[in-house]
Amino acid sequence: MSFSDHAILWHVYPLGFVGAPIRPESPEDRGVGHRWGHLVAFLDYAQQLGTNVIQLGPIFQSASHGYDTLDFFAIDDRLGDEADFVEFIAECESRGLKVIVDGVFNHVAAGSQYDTAPLVSDTVFEGHGSLRELDHSRAEVVDLVVEVMSYWCERGVAGWRLDAAYAMPPEFWAQVVPRVRERFPQAWFVGEMIHGDYADYVQRSGLDSVTQYELWKAVWSSIKDRNFFELEWSLRRHNEFCAVFRPMTFVGNHDVNRIATTVGADGAALAHAVLLTVPGVPELYYGDEQGFTGTKFERVGGDDEVRPSFPQSPSQFSPLGEKMHRWVQLLISVRRRHPWLVDARVETLEVTNEQLGYAVIGAEDSQRVEVWLDVAAGSARVVESGQVVAEYPHC
Repeated sequence: MSFSDHAILWHVYPLGFVGAPIRPESPEDRGVGHRWGHLVAFLDYAQQLGTNVIQLGPIFQSASHGYDTLDFFAIDDRLGDEADFVEFIAECESRGLKVIVDGVFNHVAAGSQYDTAPLVSDTVFEGHGSLRELDHSRAEVVDLVVEVMSYWCERGVAGWRLDAAYAMPPEFWAQVVPRVRERFPQAWFVGEMIHGDYADYVQRSGLDSVTQYELWKAVWSSIKDRNFFELEWSLRRHNEFCAVFRPMTFVGNHDVNRIATTVGADGAALAHAVLLTVPGVPELYYGDEQGFTGTKFERVGGDDEVRPSFPQSPSQFSPLGEKMHRWVQLLISVRRRHPWLVDARVETLEVTNEQLGYAVIGAEDSQRVEVWLDVAAGSARVVESGQVVAEYPHC
């Protein structure tokens, strides 16, 4: 059985989740501590939501936001230490939850131990002088990444989300992934692809999946602009991708505006209906299931709103999020009853500017789910064998 056969991911940005200082100006400001318990307090919540994989943003020692790595072999001291992390893995495993982590292997912090001639190139990442790009043509970099991945897989990590894969040659991963799989054959690898030829990258790199940004954009844009023709076209494109690999689908993450901010609460409910019924490997961003809002700004600290801290326990959530929580939980229950959805295909039943109906069809005659969306009414229905099994806003 493959890792992604039944995977439903709950994506957490740990430094934000636990309220750690993101931009410490001195070692004294780092707020060093043992904060993994804050995450453990939400593992039952993640399990009861219906997710079965915890996807962690950056957890390794970094200068600020986690994407400026200082040491790939050390847990960020604002979160805790390696023993804390291994205990966290054990807590997850005891609940049947797997853990994948962020591998930031395109760039490292300027001035870090990796900022040396055998490892880095002469360029900085996307104009950020604090981020030096690794030289992916060098065997030393291949060896380093294999060693890092193997080290943490030995400690229970089940897979890797590969940051900024779109900026890296697929041939690099073609050298790394087989070596890691020799020791950890069940490890799962998903690359962050914002643009480019998704299927070609997967085939050339040997990765299992990439992030489906095309579908993300079509979901929110179609709802916001009341133009379901865009989504209908993208779902046909999605079928083409799914014939080659299992894309990782999402409607929110740590780099974009919250879906409820972009399209409102009812629009977010429709977006989640799409996410949790179409083929692929769905990823939920922490807080979206509670209807969290937040805007990403292009400035220092501009990510903070979309990477917030969570309360100390689920009992402290505002009751305002309960309606969305029930809806997402219900949609996940539908998906878990029909694991064949991961490899299904989508067929359009009806499309207008404001209404979309589609069927998700599996390999067997009995495998069929219909989804009906109405952006004007702010409603969504999931139908099986002529019976409505999930309905918003009546969830």
